[in-house]
Amino acid sequence: MKSERSVLVGIVAGEVSGDALGAGFISEFKTLYPNARFVGVGGPRMREAGCNLLYEMGEIGLMGLDGVSRRLIAILGIRNSLFGKFLYAKLDVFVGVDVPDFNLSLAARLKKNGIPTVHYVSPTVWAWRAYRIHKIRRSVSRMLVLFPFEVEYYRKHRVPASFVGHPIADQIRQPDRERARRDLGLDIKIDHRLIALLPGSRSYEIQRHAEIMINAARLLHQSDPAFEFVLPFASPGMRQIFFDRLGEVPDLPVTFHDGRSREVLEASDFAILASGTAALEAALMERRHVVVYKVSPLTWIIFRMLRKVTHYSMPNHLLSKPAIPELTQRHASAENICECVRKLIDDTGQAKWLEGEFRELRQQLQVNASRKAAECVADMLEKGSC
Repeated sequence: MKSERSVLVGIVAGEVSGDALGAGFISEFKTLYPNARFVGVGGPRMREAGCNLLYEMGEIGLMGLDGVSRRLIAILGIRNSLFGKFLYAKLDVFVGVDVPDFNLSLAARLKKNGIPTVHYVSPTVWAWRAYRIHKIRRSVSRMLVLFPFEVEYYRKHRVPASFVGHPIADQIRQPDRERARRDLGLDIKIDHRLIALLPGSRSYEIQRHAEIMINAARLLHQSDPAFEFVLPFASPGMRQIFFDRLGEVPDLPVTFHDGRSREVLEASDFAILASGTAALEAALMERRHVVVYKVSPLTWIIFRMLRKVTHYSMPNHLLSKPAIPELTQRHASAENICECVRKLIDDTGQAKWLEGEFRELRQQLQVNASRKAAECVADMLEKGSC
């Protein structure tokens, strides 16, 4: 389908990942509507793709309680300004990319004024804070979801939804351990095992997880000197936080990298990682892993009160049965991590089953998310539904 129709798309992304999603969507949508124009909030990738940015994405983000107190009024002002500008411009459709706290409220006002609204990337409403579904129903004409099971959830709650696949799966090639090791300059002996350590990309994650993971690595290395380790940092700042806290760890055969976490996973035999995107990446890379996560006691209490699921790691929701070890709070100890890794190594039957499940998962999610998202919005414009 290709249309010469001139379409005006409002689009708002508030994070680096959303900027990438938004840019991919814009590029694909322009192949369907060459005369389409885009206006909204985003980052450098969306600008390069052709979006006229009214505000930079950093202007609508909050970091911690101090950020809330300083910037909430300004952010609400930006949202009100966008509503007025979008209404005046007579958008054909609004696409909110993630950041649901900002985008759903804006979408609700636009939808009430007759503008079709799309939300790209479902909030984890099925996992916790289920009461948000009522706001979602009021706010969006169509939800674009990354995981197949989310479509059924929204159907039950009378919210139109379409599965578009996951952009991370689209980016991942067939895993090649030896190639990744060469690219990273890792010289691993043939009888040695390489374990990736991924404590997280945020400062508080480094502070809570790094020491536990390093201590687990020590226990593993003491039990078998054939274990080697590699740890990628999300940024030079996270590297500095690590070394300020733990020093050089000279007693371990560990290699450090800045960035390249996906290549590190591809190069590894196993991974010990913080819950989040890294767990999905490990699964898509067909790498067995242990998930570790610690938060403050207050955050944990609130989460336990509002959660609707028993598992925290996304792969456990996507596999035919939960199989990824999850160690949270007091269970997230070096001793428990070490025990889980040893079980992963020893259970060759589960290893074969898991690798097959991971391969099937990658094929299921690898469907060109940007293209499918663009086609869904185009169909909605032409037919009134996806």
